[in-house]
Amino acid sequence: MPELPEVETIVRQLAEHLPGLRIGEVRITHADLIRESPESFRKALWQAEFVRVLRRGKNVVFELSGAQILLVNLGMTGQLLFGAAEECPEPPPHCALRFSLLPGGTLFYADARRFGRLLRLTPAEWTAESKRLGPEPLGSELTDARFFQGTSKSRSPIRSWLLDQTRIAGIGNIYANEALFRSQVHPARPASSLSEAETALLLASIRIVLEEAIHLQGTTLQDYRTAEGDKGNFGPRLLVYGREGLPCSVCETPVARTVFGNRSAFFCPKCQQEVPSSGL
Repeated sequence: MPELPEVETIVRQLAEHLPGLRIGEVRITHADLIRESPESFRKALWQAEFVRVLRRGKNVVFELSGAQILLVNLGMTGQLLFGAAEECPEPPPHCALRFSLLPGGTLFYADARRFGRLLRLTPAEWTAESKRLGPEPLGSELTDARFFQGTSKSRSPIRSWLLDQTRIAGIGNIYANEALFRSQVHPARPASSLSEAETALLLASIRIVLEEAIHLQGTTLQDYRTAEGDKGNFGPRLLVYGREGLPCSVCETPVARTVFGNRSAFFCPKCQQEVPSSGL
């Protein structure tokens, strides 16, 4: 958390405000997040103009003038919050960096647990970094055939396979659980055990749940906020994640929870059988 829908929501909102604005003063409260000296960070970003705001996986990618990339990964609790010039916003709790924008406005980075990172990269460095990530789940390059080819070569549990950002970029535990439920696949099944029809249904379910969550500006469980400070609205649509013991929306069997890979997985024992009674 935040996952693809939350990051995409933030990117879309910031893309409405930041292009054309320049970075003025940068106040750094927690220098451990920037991986370089505060002095070099401030100097490099001084007067840099925001050109584009993009998303790659779970990363916010700021293209800046002067052939610079500012990469922001929100970690577990990171927030990017925009304040317009006329608002005079107060710093949010756990504010780590404050970017004063020219001719006006403020961009805050807050992070309660400080697992996020802000990296300055050259375009070449960012290209290399991006290549280490898997394809985008909503992109056309991830075809049914490519998805099946990837899963068929791995004995990892399919939930763990989906969380591996080198295999597919942007999916986290919330939406992996939700997509697996919608496609009736048990989260602990080996990825290679899924048939071609099952992986096609799973990929379709991934795309549907991600698009729905983007439309509702993501899921707020605790810390996540949009760039405008609002909570995400997808939480009430969750069908299994965080619903241990509650009735399945399809068959009313209590939702179960298991732990593997140090992460909880939520599923319906009846709708998502670990050993399917029949293949698709």
